[in-house]
Amino acid sequence: MLDVDISVQDLVDALPAGVVLTDTDGLDKYRWDRALDPAAERPMAAVRAESTEHVQVAMRWAAEHRVPVVPRGAGTGLSGGATALAHGIVICTERMRAISIDPTTRVAVVQPGLLNAEVKAAAAAHGLWYPPDPSSYEICSIGGNIATNAGGLCCVKYGVTTDYVLGMQVVLSDGRAVRFGGPRVKDVAGLALHKLFVGSEGTLGIITEVTLRLMPPAPPAHTLATWFATTEDATAAILDITAQIRPSMLEYMDRATINAVEDELHMGLDRTAAALLIARTDSGDARELEIITAACERHQATEIYSTADEAEGELFVAARRGAIPAVEKHGRLLLEDVGVPLPRLPDLVAGIEQIAAARELTIALIAHAGDGNTHPLIVFDPSQPEMEQRAQLAFGEIMDLAIALGGTITGEHGVGRMKQPWLEGQVGADVLDVTRRIKQALDPDNILNPGAILI
Repeated sequence: MLDVDISVQDLVDALPAGVVLTDTDGLDKYRWDRALDPAAERPMAAVRAESTEHVQVAMRWAAEHRVPVVPRGAGTGLSGGATALAHGIVICTERMRAISIDPTTRVAVVQPGLLNAEVKAAAAAHGLWYPPDPSSYEICSIGGNIATNAGGLCCVKYGVTTDYVLGMQVVLSDGRAVRFGGPRVKDVAGLALHKLFVGSEGTLGIITEVTLRLMPPAPPAHTLATWFATTEDATAAILDITAQIRPSMLEYMDRATINAVEDELHMGLDRTAAALLIARTDSGDARELEIITAACERHQATEIYSTADEAEGELFVAARRGAIPAVEKHGRLLLEDVGVPLPRLPDLVAGIEQIAAARELTIALIAHAGDGNTHPLIVFDPSQPEMEQRAQLAFGEIMDLAIALGGTITGEHGVGRMKQPWLEGQVGADVLDVTRRIKQALDPDNILNPGAILI
């Protein structure tokens, strides 16, 4: 219960000038993430922490007064994981931006406010590579990536965020700062507790430093752009390719997305195509290129464009990365990231098309097709309440469909608050019970991001 004698001024006084924001206009920025959760409220304060110690001070104050704390990174989340509460505070890590790289051990020690693209650039300066690459890599933070276990375009071959997290420092709900894991290649002393915090969406602690595994530079890639007259042909080609090889990228865009992107970029994309696949191989094995090409030909590709030119290939990748902003120009979006086992991908695509038709909505579909993770983008006009209601119904129906196909309600964006009602339908009551027990052990007063993942 909130302490009725609470004074935010005590928090302001406990931290350096400028760290705690309390003015009404300034706090509006910290109300919500990119999901624009309508339940978002203006918090009492935003702590723009610059160090682990600042986070500790804020957490101790919150624990003393039992004030809810919503952790926040760059605010690019898509599931309402950073929805602020009127009777709580936000602890934002956007000012925590230090990084150090050890090229000998291929390890980066990074504070959570650094953007994904900045980590990539810092690694590249040492001749190394940080592979996880969400489409929003230029604006999303490492802390947020870890909180949701973000994926990206190259995950089909190189894995997701958790595969590169070796250790971290976390501030717990009582203000203690603890370290889990570290830069050691082999370390099995005790439980792998750092993995517990990857994907925990700020409900168990606030990550203030992370140790990341780096890789040698990405090999040169060959890019293919392939158009199909039907989505059935495109999804069949995807299954044909993935049954034989693991390409370094295999992305999908449907007709609505192709047209939205072409409106913005004017690349000469085929507006009549039902689907576009963007595939990459970086193995240096000519056989992989032949397998991708042959699979697309077997499934009636209407055109196959192939290039080994890096700049030319990046144009197609940029088209895929720009898909969400392009579709967003056509209305407000409800964004999903449902995933299914690869053999059920054709059923998911077909089912989403049926939902769009039944609800009389545009649902643009993009996908990390190589691993079955799709992003249906439900377009609606918020000034039309009846249309918004249909969009909300479609949102739930898509998640129900994914669960029915043995899939997941989220592949990389997190559960947040917007998907929480469907979580039990996927994981079951027993798993939720275990989750609640872990939450209770680490956050007994339920002050860390209450309402995210669990209610």
